[in-house]
Amino acid sequence: MSDRVLWVFALILAYSAVCVFLGVRSGRSRNAAREFFAPAGGISTWVFVIFATGASFAGWTVTAQPGRVFHDGFQYVNASFFVITIPLAGMLVLKRQWVLGRKFGYVTPGQMYSEYYGGDAIATISVGVAVLFAIPFLAMLFGASGWLLKELTDGAVSREIAMWGLASVVLIYAVTGGLRAVAHVGVLQGVAFVGAIVIIGILALDWAGGFSSLNQGLAKIAAAPIGEPGTTHGFGGGDYNGLFAIPGVIQWTRGLGIEDPAGGPWTSVMGLSFALSLIGIQLAPGFSVWGFASRGPRAFAIHHIWGCAFCIGIVMFLFMPLAGMAAHLLGADGAASQANLAVAGILPALVAGQHRELLLDYIRVIGNQEMWLGGLLAVAAIAALQSTAAAFMSTAGNILSRDIYKRHINAAASWNQQRVMACIAMLLLCLAALLMASFAMKAVVILAGLAIPCSFQLFPSLLGSLWLPWLSRRAATFGLIVGLAIVVLTEPLGQVLTGNTLPWGRWPWTIHSGLWGMFANLGICLAASAFTREDPDRGRREAFHQVLNDAIRPAAKSMRMKSAAWILVLLWIFFAAGPGAVIGNAIFGIPGGGYPAWIFGAPSIWAWQVFWWALGVGLIWFLGEKMELSTVAGREMSALTTVNVGQAGGVSDGR
Repeated sequence: MSDRVLWVFALILAYSAVCVFLGVRSGRSRNAAREFFAPAGGISTWVFVIFATGASFAGWTVTAQPGRVFHDGFQYVNASFFVITIPLAGMLVLKRQWVLGRKFGYVTPGQMYSEYYGGDAIATISVGVAVLFAIPFLAMLFGASGWLLKELTDGAVSREIAMWGLASVVLIYAVTGGLRAVAHVGVLQGVAFVGAIVIIGILALDWAGGFSSLNQGLAKIAAAPIGEPGTTHGFGGGDYNGLFAIPGVIQWTRGLGIEDPAGGPWTSVMGLSFALSLIGIQLAPGFSVWGFASRGPRAFAIHHIWGCAFCIGIVMFLFMPLAGMAAHLLGADGAASQANLAVAGILPALVAGQHRELLLDYIRVIGNQEMWLGGLLAVAAIAALQSTAAAFMSTAGNILSRDIYKRHINAAASWNQQRVMACIAMLLLCLAALLMASFAMKAVVILAGLAIPCSFQLFPSLLGSLWLPWLSRRAATFGLIVGLAIVVLTEPLGQVLTGNTLPWGRWPWTIHSGLWGMFANLGICLAASAFTREDPDRGRREAFHQVLNDAIRPAAKSMRMKSAAWILVLLWIFFAAGPGAVIGNAIFGIPGGGYPAWIFGAPSIWAWQVFWWALGVGLIWFLGEKMELSTVAGREMSALTTVNVGQAGGVSDGR
């Protein structure tokens, strides 16, 4: 066993010990059973900011993003505007959910849906979405962590043993310490995730000879003749190398697997629909639980502006592209690496289908040079996967305990009984995920892709309970069901269920399944509400909105700027992530025109993306702070904080 592998094992063991310690310490509270669901006083501001930011992005980006940038280039980087769309949606829901939680003692979204809509249909569906989010998503994350440890230890431990061992650590600290433990461990994991990508990006840039040398090498690749694999063929994208251009606004193809888009799948509409569908991360029932558990809305503002938009934006628009695109010059792409022979061969060549191993190759190469640093990066990658896994496993267990066991099986259950059931639910979820990852990876790949777009379908139901009293229970329920069905039919599962008889593949017309579902969902909601003549439940829903209106009174200047604010949002979406993004293909220099033609010494589309990302950060700051979408003004805080989670509306007696 090499010294590099020993470093990996030693640091993994030390990291696991810290996680277990934090879990045990968090569980030593006098009111441990109650605080398992709602920490006393709420999760502190900075703990929530770092944990929530890491949990929202780390697990599904750390292994996939560098390789996807290497494979698809800057057309995929444009989809990274989810760092703006995710907090944009979070601003609409998190603060208002928190206010209702403080007033009525909610700790799960199912409670809110049931009381607001006056029925259990939406609450039950949200539980189903939470479980769907948990099991295949956990299986994917646990499987990836086991694979990483196996590869980074040169096969000294099998994928299955590594996966089960690492998952056991997550389960231990989640069941011993509850939400507080998961959040505190998540701080460590979030910092590790960001730090790892920054370090890899800096080293990749250094190996490529600096920013100027990197872009000179990329300019040679960008000049590849049209017609070679990976080049665009019009559709508004221009006849440019596909690594350096968005392949048009939209392509009228029948979907991946049946009719693939020319020049790559990431058209403007594809990137926009992908970024919108990923809103499902902060609409997921599990994330709502974290919103209820926060100490106050100030954490939401910092999380949205400086966590998601700024910090993760730097990672996605600067350091991920550095790692992904520099790999073409460092040997990962054998042919293109000849553009810079001085650094070719640092990374092993990746053949077709191996681009997902890019992060692994970086860690191996770094570990061969600096064993301790390679070990730390290995721990950081695994910690990133575990941060998302722990966040959604723990909340899914709480939701099953509160919304199924407490509500439908044992209404008189004490907090201690509910905690036991939550722990049992987490154990079963973890076992189900591990069994899927061990024996049914094909099913995991199919089902894990449904989790986020299905969560996105909860958007109209959430908007109804927080903003739109005219949206009836029947409209929200039918819209949600139809939206979920459309998501399934535009994902691979649809072909499986119909025996491959559907005339379209995945994401037809280069539109993500989440947006296809939302089209149908919103259509049903609007039509059903418009044709509802009498709605006896409208009065009850109005009462909830009155609570929100009394608690949240935006300043007069915010109300005056309301229309202008949303015009700015629409303009930003159009030019940054929407159809206008194709302007960036050549506005700062034609991709194949050579390095001297690049005005900023970098590909035009990259400069365009960084420019609109910076404007997006400013937009999120303006909406969160000036429009008060993520904050509660000091004049209202005293009234809201007089009712704490764990004491409001009967929660203290185990409601």
